Parts: sequence; C-alpha cells; structure tokens
Amino acid sequence: MLSAPTRRSIARLSAGAVKSIGSSGTTPVACTFSVTNATLRKAAAAAATTAAAAQQPQVPAQRAFSTAVRPRNTTRTTTRAARAARAAYYSQEAQGKGNKGAENKIWAFEEIQTLIEDPNRKVIIIDTREPGELHQTGRIPTAINIPITTSPDSFFISEDEFEDRFGFPRPSKDSEVVFYCKAGVRSRGAAGLAREAGWEKVGEYPGSWLDWAARGGKVER
Repeated sequence: MLSAPTRRSIARLSAGAVKSIGSSGTTPVACTFSVTNATLRKAAAAAATTAAAAQQPQVPAQRAFSTAVRPRNTTRTTTRAARAARAAYYSQEAQGKGNKGAENKIWAFEEIQTLIEDPNRKVIIIDTREPGELHQTGRIPTAINIPITTSPDSFFISEDEFEDRFGFPRPSKDSEVVFYCKAGVRSRGAAGLAREAGWEKVGEYPGSWLDWAARGGKVER
C-alpha cells in the first residue's frame, strides 16, 4: 500500500498531466490515458524509491583506518641504556677525580699478585674489558670476564639469564669482588653498578691491565 506522501505526489502529477492535455485540445483521449498512466508509473516508482531510502538505517561514517605502527616495547633497551650512562658517569668520575674518597676498596699490584697465588682465595677478580681485548692481551690469572661496555646490565639481570649469556655463574652478592679494565676507568663504572645492584664487598684495581703488564704480572690466555 502506498504511503501518504506517495499518494500526494501521484495526485499532483495526474492533475498536471490532465491540465496540459486539456489546454492543447488536440491530444486524443487514448493518448491522454497513455501519458497519464506512464507518468503515474514513473511517479510511483520514484516515490517508492524515496520512501525505501528513508527507511534505510543510517550507517555512521567509518573512521579512517590508522596505519600508524605501534612502537616496540623499548623499556628494556631504555633501561640498559640508562645503566650504560651510569657506568659512564662512574667512569668519568674516576677519570676526573681519581679514587679519593671512593667507597670501594683499592687494590695495588702487589695485593693482586698475592691474591692470585692464594689457593684459598675468596675474592673474585673481574676483567671488565671486551672479549676482543682479552683475546689480544690475555688476562690476569683466575679473572672472569664481564664486559661493562656492552653488558652494563650484567648485575641486574637474573642469575639464569647471566649464566646463559656468559657461560658461568655470576658471583653471589655476599662474595668479594675486585674489578679492573685497561686503565681503571671502566672498572670504576662496573664497581659503581655492582654497588647499585646490591653488592657490598666491592674493590678496584686502578692500575688495571696497563699497570699489570708494565710490572710483569703473570698472564693467562
């Protein structure tokens, strides 16, 4: 059944068609009905289309799809970078101010030499240089290698992750450790990070490898 607006539209079109035919006086009656019927059919179809469109639910415009890629979680990278920055700070402190007033125990060449000869030693010597440097020069006997430049988070990760990374257990927090590097700068940074991570018995060998080699210290390769 046609709606009220549709019926009104048909009525207006019918009236207009009849008026047009009557004014000419030449259009046959059959033609009048033909024109009127065609016009009515078109009007009905147009009105039905309009009514159907009006009844269709309005679909809200879709939001433009965002192609922005979510950034990766950089928390770990940022944390590692922050620790590297702190290591650099400790190292600069050692380079600019020396070791005066440092909380860490300061070891001399003779003490390190005595330490490596002690079969009952409980102090762990840690070389903080990069593996390539150790490959070129060797190391102080019994020293383990924890490179501070490329692994500043070594004292903050889990024990399992540490062992997976380096292939040996990390010194426990209640053990005494002494750090050295090439010239005493990176070892100061490593000592600072170890203290920050909870190690308390921390020492440094400021002369480090340059002093050790110059004095004829034993070398382990």
